[in-house]
Amino acid sequence: MDNKFKKSVQFSLSIAVITFVLAAIFSVISSSVLSGVIWIFGLVIVLIIVFTGVVFDMLGIAATAAAEQPFHAMASEKVKGAKEAIAIVRNADRFASFCNDVIGDISGIVSGTASAVVVIQLANSFGYSDGSTIQIVISVVLTSIVAALTVGGKALGKFLAINKSTDIIFFAAKIIAWLENRLKVRIVTSAPSSTKKSR
Repeated sequence: MDNKFKKSVQFSLSIAVITFVLAAIFSVISSSVLSGVIWIFGLVIVLIIVFTGVVFDMLGIAATAAAEQPFHAMASEKVKGAKEAIAIVRNADRFASFCNDVIGDISGIVSGTASAVVVIQLANSFGYSDGSTIQIVISVVLTSIVAALTVGGKALGKFLAINKSTDIIFFAAKIIAWLENRLKVRIVTSAPSSTKKSR
């Protein structure tokens, strides 16, 4: 079996495990938080989850669209975040998988679950029973709004990711550099050789 294929399988399995764990954690947290707040705050939480998915989707696309060359110039001047930006671009496939497939997809799933909880809270707050016509209408409207915001947000995010990839990745890299400095751990590591040609 080809060594690259083995690494791909190992990475896919690790991503699957990480996704399972994070999805479980996010679902439990969102359900716990939503169960203790009124519907308006629940709606805000749903919008935050949607926004998170849109942002990470944009980051994943920006990583695949960005080139190394601008960051090499920054790194030579010892600009903070430049080395992390290079590492992100060199590992664009894995970075994009994590951002788009893990965080992005989890956000979509959790936002759907959270929306269902908000629908029940909203219907109950107005005295409508489960399964009533009003609850069904609220569910359809809220689901449509969440879907529209998700798709529209990702469309805008894709445009920005393609046209402002360097700025977006550099901003993300600076946040990662700050976190690495605070937590004293390496979040991103550079590949021994570039897996992506500089443009």
